[in-house]
Amino acid sequence: MSVIQIALIQSELVWQNSAANQKYFEQQIQKHKDVQLFILPEMFNSGFSMDSTRIAETMEGLTVEWMLQQAKLSVAAICGSVAIAAEGQIFNRFLFVSPDGAVQFYDKRHLFRMGGEQQHYQAGSERVIVSYLGFRFCLQVCYDLRFPVFVRNQQDYDVLIYVANWPEPRRQVWRTLLQARAIENQAYVLGCNRIGSDDNGLSYSGDSMVVDYLGQIQAELPISQSGVVVTQLDLNALQQFKQKFPAYLDADPFVLTPSF
Repeated sequence: MSVIQIALIQSELVWQNSAANQKYFEQQIQKHKDVQLFILPEMFNSGFSMDSTRIAETMEGLTVEWMLQQAKLSVAAICGSVAIAAEGQIFNRFLFVSPDGAVQFYDKRHLFRMGGEQQHYQAGSERVIVSYLGFRFCLQVCYDLRFPVFVRNQQDYDVLIYVANWPEPRRQVWRTLLQARAIENQAYVLGCNRIGSDDNGLSYSGDSMVVDYLGQIQAELPISQSGVVVTQLDLNALQQFKQKFPAYLDADPFVLTPSF
């Protein structure tokens, strides 16, 4: 498949209320019948809470079950991050759930030190690429956006997905870095952020957007407004551009060490 229909859902999040958040996202998913991939924000079922032991679920918990159900009913993949307890640790885990029931995940590598995230969650160590409908998606979470080495395209992905709770005072950084990641990696970049305020006293403007491989904003949602933006990604167009402008052939070689 050379074209995929994707949707970014930008919304407020009800603090530590999984049922209320799931209800909202379910309503939005049901309105868009032709979408093949829905992207939800970081910690979409709770908000960016450091009360990790309270909000964490297991991979057999209600949120993963809900994602499996929604993926099957909508015949579309559903993705977003959730606090997950596993192996005696708690992770900020980006879940990618396919309509066939497959569940793949990436554990956030770069924990937000300024918010104390590293004190409540375990950092991941592995890059994760998910193949779906002919596209290769690299999964990333929020603060990961500031670290280009970890996500440097080794010609192993076509699309970068960032799900986030990125505060409004740094919205220009968010917007700029999404475009930078697209340009330097010659890939589509999808950035899905929340809006509203949370119990940390932070405000969020959203600025959810789809950036093409040229760094151009292909689609975006209005600042601080709930909504869904739907657009198409064209794999053939991306591949043709890279054939005409193969900057990646001159990239500096590097190896990510086991410390990552």
